[in-house]
Order: sequence, then C-alpha cells, then structure tokens
Amino acid sequence: MSKLHFKGHKDAVTCADFNPNCKQLATGSADKSLMIWNLATKARALRFVGHQDIITGVQFSPFGDLVATCSKDRTVRLWTPCLKGESAVFKAHTATVRSVCFSHDGQRLVTASDDKSVKVWSVHRQRFIYSLNQHTNWVRCARFSPDGRIIASCGDDRTVRLWDTSTRQCINCLTEYTGSATFVDFNANGTCIASSGDDSSLKIWDLRTNKLIQHYQVHSAGINCFSFHPSNNYLISASSDSTVKILDLLEGRLIYTLHGHKGSVLTVAFSRAGELFASGGADGQVLMWRTNFDTKSYQDVLRQHSRRSSPDPPPHLTDIHPRGPHLHLPQPSTIEVSSISLHFKGKGIWFADEVYRNTSDNMNRCRGQTYPLQVLSGYPVALDTTLQHIVQQLDILTQTVAVLEERLTLTEDKLKDCLVHQSQVLKDVRASEERGRRERGRKNASPARFT
Repeated sequence: MSKLHFKGHKDAVTCADFNPNCKQLATGSADKSLMIWNLATKARALRFVGHQDIITGVQFSPFGDLVATCSKDRTVRLWTPCLKGESAVFKAHTATVRSVCFSHDGQRLVTASDDKSVKVWSVHRQRFIYSLNQHTNWVRCARFSPDGRIIASCGDDRTVRLWDTSTRQCINCLTEYTGSATFVDFNANGTCIASSGDDSSLKIWDLRTNKLIQHYQVHSAGINCFSFHPSNNYLISASSDSTVKILDLLEGRLIYTLHGHKGSVLTVAFSRAGELFASGGADGQVLMWRTNFDTKSYQDVLRQHSRRSSPDPPPHLTDIHPRGPHLHLPQPSTIEVSSISLHFKGKGIWFADEVYRNTSDNMNRCRGQTYPLQVLSGYPVALDTTLQHIVQQLDILTQTVAVLEERLTLTEDKLKDCLVHQSQVLKDVRASEERGRRERGRKNASPARFT
C-alpha cells in the first residue's frame, strides 16, 4: 500500500467520466470542484474551481481536449484540462442543470435541467442553439445517440422521450415508470436505450421495434446512474443501496455485486475501451476497477453462440440486434474480479489491490491478491470456417426474427380481438342497464289502475 499526496474531494462524488485516451479520469463533487485525475503512477491531479454550487454532471469531449460540467448554480462550464484551468460559461437555464453530454463529433452539447427543458448548445460558438420543451417536470438526464441524430431524455414526469435533432420534434415517449426516471443512455451502436428509475428498475428498449426487451430489478433502492460496456455485452449500475452491480446483457442476468462504498453510489462509468470502470459515492470516494471481460477466444465465442441460438426462449438483447462476442464461460461455478481501487479522500490518494469474489454461497473480500477470470484458450480458426460460422449464425438470426415477428403478429391479432370483444360486452352491459333504468322509470311514473 502506498499513499500519494493528492488533495481529493471533500464531499460526495456526484459524476465521473474517463478521457477517451484512458489516461485521465474526471470527477465532479458536491464540494463544487472538478478533479482531473492522471492515472499514471505519481502523476499530479488537477483541481478546478469555478462553479458556485454542487457539480451534477461531467463529460470529456470525444477528442479529450475539453471537459464539460454542469451544476446546481444553473450554468454549464467548458474547461481545458490543463494547468491553466480556463473555462467558458454557458448560461440559458433558469434552474439546476442535471446532466451534460457531447455529440459524437464534439460540435454540440445537450443539457437537462430542473426548468423542465432540454437545451442544445454550440461548442465552438459557445452559445445556445435551441430548446426541447415537452417534459412536464424536472429533466434528470439527456444524451445524444452515437450518430447524433437522436436525443434521449428522462425526468420526474416519469417519461423517457426521444427527439429528432433535425426536426427538433419528440418522436417517441415511453411511459412505463411508476416514479421518476433518473438516467438514460444509448448503447455503443445506438440500437438500444436503457433507462433507470428511483423505483430501482432498469429497462432496455430496442429502438427499431420500440419494444421493451429487458427489465432488471436487482437493486433494493433507486438507481442513480449506469454505463454500457463498449462491447454492449455488459452494463454497470450505481444505486442508493450502496452497491454497484454488473449485468450480463447477453444472458440477461446479474453477475457481480460490488460492495465498496459507504452510502449511496451516485455515479459509475466505463472507460472508452472497457478495461476500467470507476464509481463515486456519497462517502466522497472514487473507486476504480480493472476488468478483463474481453479475453475469450473467438473460437469459444462461436461455440457459445451456437449453443444458445434458438427461437424458443424469450428474446434476449443478443437476439434483437447483431451479436457481439459473448465473453463468459457457460454457468461458471466461481466468478472472480480483479480490481485496483483508488480512494480519493481527505488529504491524499492511497492505492490498494482488492479482490471481490462472488460465489454461489457468499461474498468474500480479500486484499493483496488478484484472481483473474479463468479463460479457455483456443487455436485460431481458419478464415473459411469462421465465415461459415458467421453465415450459420446469420441464418439462425433471420429465422429467430421471423419467428418473433410471427408471434408478435399473432399476439397483436389476439389482443385486438380481445379488445373488440371486451368493447362489445361493455356496450351490451351499458345498453342492458339503460333499458332497466327506463323500465323502472316507467313503472314509477305510471299510477296503479284498478277496474
């Protein structure tokens, strides 16, 4: 264990993002400061001060040359992450700004605010462009799609909205939440969005079919933030139940639960390459973890896909869009994560190797050792064999989609018939009740006659 004399956050860590070059980590805090942590050993950390209230969001630009932050002070700041620490201030919101996000080309910013609006800004002109105003309550989060054509937003009006950036119109509204929708984001290729709620649920939609394809209820308190792995195969979530959880989206199940924070976990983020992720919480700590998800051979990936490709089970994320590599052994008896934790608190940083081993029986915490995931090794396959496998998988995918479409059509037809029948039954009941009322009215109105 070694201690480096960096000055850390003095209050809750509310947001985090990695530089695309994977050499820096930016964190924002309730102490009103932005920290840029240089991940190289013994490198200096940079602290930037300028916001007048809690920093609520942070993101590096796609090229890593700028950092955007937003705050409860109603402003957005654009920082140059260097020793000078210069920043430009954007002012257009009239209430707390909750999130900030760059477009894929770095030319625009999108922000979400408690003033019920989503606003888009020009980065180089440093001015407001337009506003999206159909939310009816605080807007918690807004994100650009990877291609920049769509904006997704969510908020306390219990909706997730999708906006066309060319027409500036709301093109879809998802309303399946019982409470506030707290966070929303696109997966790496933009085919799906995920959103979380303060009801502890996390939902994933396929944007091409507008269908809810996965629903997770693995936390015991509200989810504050989540992040997709670049492969689209995993997702990490941060919750007020003090845990970070890792989901396998291909298998549709929880695989890791990490207990490192004391109090709510407020933010979590994968690095751009996916080999690291960081979390920050109400305890003022930033924990950084190392993963080895992407170390399985391609031969094993193909073998695993051939085993699980079937039109019979309910649709998984991998059945809806083209599959990425599946990176787990089938039904492992022991899953182990190697991690490196950076604790940023008090007057310095200290480094410690920590291991969280999640078995079917218990959760043990160990120090001073690393236990990487066991990976099967395989010989490289010939190109023609690889292409043959790919063609087979595409055929299976086509068949799966065809079966799913047929089932959806049948289900929709049955649902329509049920609705028509129910409507007719209700009409008949109302007509019968009306006839009964008229008959009783006539009897009450006409006096009895005797002859």
